This record gives sequence, C-alpha cells and structure tokens, in this order.
Amino acid sequence: MKVYISADIEGVTGATHWDETDQAKAEYPAFREQMTAEVAAACEGALQAGATEIWVKDAHDTARNILAAKLPREARLIRGWAMSPLMMVQELDESFGAVMMIGYHSRAGVGSSPLAHTMTGGFSHVRLNERYASEFLIHAYAAASLGVPVALVSGDRGLCDEATDLNPHIAAVAVKEGIGSSTVNIHPSLAVDRIREEAARALRGNLAQTQVAMPGHFVLELGFRDHAKAHWFGFYPGARQVGPLTVQLAADSYYDVLRALMFAM
Repeated sequence: MKVYISADIEGVTGATHWDETDQAKAEYPAFREQMTAEVAAACEGALQAGATEIWVKDAHDTARNILAAKLPREARLIRGWAMSPLMMVQELDESFGAVMMIGYHSRAGVGSSPLAHTMTGGFSHVRLNERYASEFLIHAYAAASLGVPVALVSGDRGLCDEATDLNPHIAAVAVKEGIGSSTVNIHPSLAVDRIREEAARALRGNLAQTQVAMPGHFVLELGFRDHAKAHWFGFYPGARQVGPLTVQLAADSYYDVLRALMFAM
C-alpha cells in the first residue's frame, strides 16, 4: 500500500503562539522537532500496517520544516512549493491507498485554537457550499476527488471534531485543546505514541469507510479581510463579488475550486 502524509505545524502538541511556528523566531526549533516526531510516528504506524511506500508533504509555511534524517528510510519527503492547485497534497494521485494529515489545525473563524486560520491570514473564512472550510476539509475533498480515503487526522480538538463530523470513520488524534489564547496539551511523547498506534490501526481497518463523500457541485465563498483584495479577486474568471469583503465562485469540477483558491491567496 502507498500512503501519503500531509503535515502542518500549528496542530502539533504544544504549539500555541505564532512565534513557535516561525523559522525566524527562537521558539521555533523545538516545534520543528515535534512536527518531525509526529510525522515520523505516522510513518512508523503506516509501516506497521504494511505500507510499502510513504510520501510526506511538508506543508507549513516555506515547506522546509521537517528534519528528513529523522524520518524512516522508506519515506520520500516533498519540500518547498510547486505552486500546484493540490497545494498541501501536492503529488497525490489515484495510486495512493490512503492519506493521513498530521499537525492540522482549526479553521478560520472559530475559537478552538489560538492558531486557527484557513490557508492564509488574509481570509476571515472559507466556505464550500454550506460548510465552513478548514485546510483539512479543502484537502480531504482534494483526496476524495482522486478516490483516495482519509484514514487519520491529528491536531487540535476542534479540528478533530470537524473531521469526525464529516466522516465518523476517520481516525482522529486530538493532541491539544485551545482555550482563548491558551492550549491544554498532552505530553509530546504521548502524542507520538498515539499517532503511531492510531495510524497503524486506521490503515489496517476498512479504508473504504473513510472515503469522504464529494458534493456534485461547489460554491466556493471567500471572506477576505482586505476589501481591495476582494475587489481584485472578483475579476477572476467565474468569480462574483457579492459583498465588500466576499467573493463567490461556482464550479462542477473540484479542481477548478482548488485552482481558484490557489490564485486567491
């Protein structure tokens, strides 16, 4: 089985302040190590479940965070950004048996993480049809459009609740809970152990049950924080500005949604 892992940093245990996610800040190295450890644990769980090939996408900021030497030798690491509409699941295709999302976080507009956002701080919200979207939802639909199930997600409690609300068969490892500007976290070693165990269990299970159902038609709504950016994106082909800060785009193809989102950032 070929397994794909997409990794972010805001959802790893302990991460609470933006300085801890910024390569230029003194606090960052410890959280880079934890991001790497949680991804390595997911890889190890996949190998225990019989994975023969593992691809990992470093999907935070510069996409140059994960310490490659600390991953299992079987892992291939995708660093940097190709500017692909698949964004945080770049290189994912139909040949993969499952996706896992590690270190993911709550969406913009909720209070379940002090690091909540969706793709960029420039959006107050992103909505797909009637559902407010996190980076998890955006990329779970990307995986579903390719016929690839989402086996597991790890991150803050709010994000995990969103994932299991979308599909209760998706395994979710909540490593922390956000309360205002604070977080309550499990021990870093315990997070690593739980991710490893749940990854193995999820990949040994019935992956067909974790397939995310795809809508037949999409309305993408972007809430911008900058009215000038909303005005500008209103000229994107097929887009329609519906308010001073809000632009909508309708599409039958999810690839068209991803492409529009990429150009809106």
